[in-house]
Amino acid sequence: MTQRLVITSGEPAGIGPDLVLQLAQNDWPIELVVLADQAMLEERAAALNLKVSFKPYNATQPAQPSRAQQLTIEHLPTAQPVEMGKLNPANALYVIQMLKRAIQGCMSNEFAGMVTGPVHKGVINDAGHPFTGHTELLAEDSHTEQVVMMLATPGLRVALVTTHLPLKDVPAAITQPLLTKVLQITHNSL
Repeated sequence: MTQRLVITSGEPAGIGPDLVLQLAQNDWPIELVVLADQAMLEERAAALNLKVSFKPYNATQPAQPSRAQQLTIEHLPTAQPVEMGKLNPANALYVIQMLKRAIQGCMSNEFAGMVTGPVHKGVINDAGHPFTGHTELLAEDSHTEQVVMMLATPGLRVALVTTHLPLKDVPAAITQPLLTKVLQITHNSL
């Protein structure tokens, strides 16, 4: 049975939409469902000279493997038109809405997993939306007391005891109970 992964396209003025369009150049054995403003992706594809067609996402249909040069998309409109490379705080809520939609879809088993495009925390905060990062939003929306961020490569796994803190605050944040909890979560997960 084919699975679905949801992809948030990230900061609309950043590299995330470009990466999503690059993913669409290949076949995938799973269905990739992209959350994004379709018009923004169409404009970006034209600017990058990439051929991509868009198929509206339908949760009631069985998942189908993604085909090269086609994106399954759930259209979420930006608040304002996007200019590549120009951050706009008016579109900050769009970024949060994408993440929340993806989290909700994963928690309801609509999606088997989530891939997130890069976001710009500063522009989200400048827009008046307190945001420290993906990890904290995932914890909040899933009602999880403690999460562990892990960086992984084929030969190495690094679990972080703290996330999204200024370096000067890290030593005070690392306590024996926190370290024990992170080690237990990491051990159980691996």
